[in-house]
Amino acid sequence: MVMTLDDTLKLGFMARMRNRDEARTIVDLAEANDFDSLWLGDHLVFAVPILDPMLQLAQAAALSDKLTVATGVYLLPLRHPTATAKMAATLDHISGGNFIFGTGVGGEFPGEFAAAGVPHNQRGARTSEAIEVIRKLWSGEEISHDGKHFQLPPTRMLPKPVQPGGPPIWVGGRSPAALRRAATLSDGWISYVVTPEMFAESLATIDANMRDAGRDVEGFGTGHLLFFRIDDDFDTAWDKATDHLSTRYAMDFRKPAKRYAALGTPAQVAESVRAFHAAGVRHLVLDPTGPLDESNAQLARFARDVRPLIADLL
Repeated sequence: MVMTLDDTLKLGFMARMRNRDEARTIVDLAEANDFDSLWLGDHLVFAVPILDPMLQLAQAAALSDKLTVATGVYLLPLRHPTATAKMAATLDHISGGNFIFGTGVGGEFPGEFAAAGVPHNQRGARTSEAIEVIRKLWSGEEISHDGKHFQLPPTRMLPKPVQPGGPPIWVGGRSPAALRRAATLSDGWISYVVTPEMFAESLATIDANMRDAGRDVEGFGTGHLLFFRIDDDFDTAWDKATDHLSTRYAMDFRKPAKRYAALGTPAQVAESVRAFHAAGVRHLVLDPTGPLDESNAQLARFARDVRPLIADLL
């Protein structure tokens, strides 16, 4: 493979923190249980209430000296790249250089594109061009840009991010276009709603595209957002995951939950984690499913009951 992967598996999770007290609680939970990172998703309009991830991650970063904070994923086509570059660079400073900028095109909810005044069918092209503009702005040099979607006069944005070249940009998505974008423009790829077999196939596609583009990215990031639910048996975990995910995505999620989520006893969940690691995942982003008030307990149970079963991977 052209890309090089670390051997060690890092563990993060999707956070739920609706206010300052919950932010403190979730950061304390992450640090007490040796999680590596804290992630947040992004939507302007969604089926359930959701807050702005950049602001929330800034709050979390201010409460922790250890955690990496990350967007998983930020819907880049809904924003102008100049404003996004400034926010991301600011978060890189606030976090002390511990920020992963996960980006994606979105599209599941066309209404939010209409609300932002962005043509839904331009989301991929706008994302690719926005990444180019953002990297230019992060250089700290005077730059200009004359593209199809964005035009910048001579512009210099300071201060530069803390991390050389800016925060690592990870691209999300499963389509051929998303995999090409990850191979040619990004520092990493993050998937969701795929099986380990699908992950391995997509990673091979990214590697082939990267080879064609003449890129060799050392330490290329490979992440996967994994829905999980630990319970006394598989069926109970499946039922609770189905109820939660069907509400969250406004669709019947029973079959996808069975196929894509890690469900059941700690041993069954650990087996799923091992399968994704074998497929090439090196940063697992856990997303607890089930009743929202049980999310923190699920994360603590993962740390207590599943982590020892995968200790050789960490």
